[in-house]
Amino acid sequence: MTIRAATGADITVMVELLRLLFSIEKDFIYAPERQRRGLELLLAADQAHILVAEILGEVVGMATGQLLISTAEGAPSLVVEDVVVAPASRNMGIASALLARLAEWGQERGANRMQLLADRTNSSALIFYRVQGWLTTRLICLRKYSTREETQ
Repeated sequence: MTIRAATGADITVMVELLRLLFSIEKDFIYAPERQRRGLELLLAADQAHILVAEILGEVVGMATGQLLISTAEGAPSLVVEDVVVAPASRNMGIASALLARLAEWGQERGANRMQLLADRTNSSALIFYRVQGWLTTRLICLRKYSTREETQ
């Protein structure tokens, strides 16, 4: 297995991986052009990083992260947006390796905390994160759209 920074050439397979992820996460709608646009924006952003995992030259997993400034930490915090591994490649340590490399990237940029959102009904993901040492917080996620985007 190889973990590397994603490139524009990986976008098509990453959009497909996001389709798998969004089929689990009921708060999100799979819209390939939106996901493509989001990945392009992440690839172009200095404060973001996308990693892919390859086995025998085939991309089988991905993770994305973005830095934001945390007033609670007084430092950058790394927000993990997407972690997904193709079903045939699960339980091989790929997600753990992606998260470890993402953590290294964040730490190199001063982040001392990672955070993510997980679907509350995705029990396998919640168990995975717990085993990896992630802690459940008392915070809840709220969102509000500022455009008609919410109805599309």
